[in-house]
Amino acid sequence: MYVKNRMTVNPISVHPDQTISEVLDLMKDNNIHRLPVTQDGKLVGLVTHSTIQANTPSNFTTLSMHEMNYLLSKTKVKDIMIKQVFTVSPNTTIEEAADTMEKKEIGCLPVVGEANVLLGILTTGDILKAFVELLGYDQKGTIRVSVKLPENKPGVLADFAKIFAEQGLSLTHASLVADGFHVRCQTTDTNKLKKLLEDKGFKVTEIG
Repeated sequence: MYVKNRMTVNPISVHPDQTISEVLDLMKDNNIHRLPVTQDGKLVGLVTHSTIQANTPSNFTTLSMHEMNYLLSKTKVKDIMIKQVFTVSPNTTIEEAADTMEKKEIGCLPVVGEANVLLGILTTGDILKAFVELLGYDQKGTIRVSVKLPENKPGVLADFAKIFAEQGLSLTHASLVADGFHVRCQTTDTNKLKKLLEDKGFKVTEIG
């Protein structure tokens, strides 16, 4: 799965010369916390809710509400935006993007094309939705089956899948972990399936 399949295309963006007041209104109206900053279609920065908080005296009790609003209306995006932005291309894999976000401790990745043109944005929410879909968690009419391998040897996956094929059961989703498999399939006889798997040496840790 690639970033281009999960990103928000043509995301809302702001210009470097827009004010922080305008940015806050956009964030509130669209229920978002991060906005790419573009100029002539090219990514030049990123402004986030936390960036704004870190660069405004919101905790200063000496400022009146009027003074605060005035300050926000005069502060430009270019004065506080993040200029060194981590980005990805649309053909980056979701796994690689997730790894980057985890290691860099960031909540989004602007997606850029040639000449740094902004194409989209990928957030942690998009990553989570992708993995939920990949694992089939929200697919109705299926059950989850988790097993531990009897031993990790060539052909063990084929042996595992053969059990389902012989029962006429299609696997809708599958994921591999170090010591086993997690799959989803359609069946109403979980006891029979569990017995078949365990008779073949697979320890069923979850079914249903």
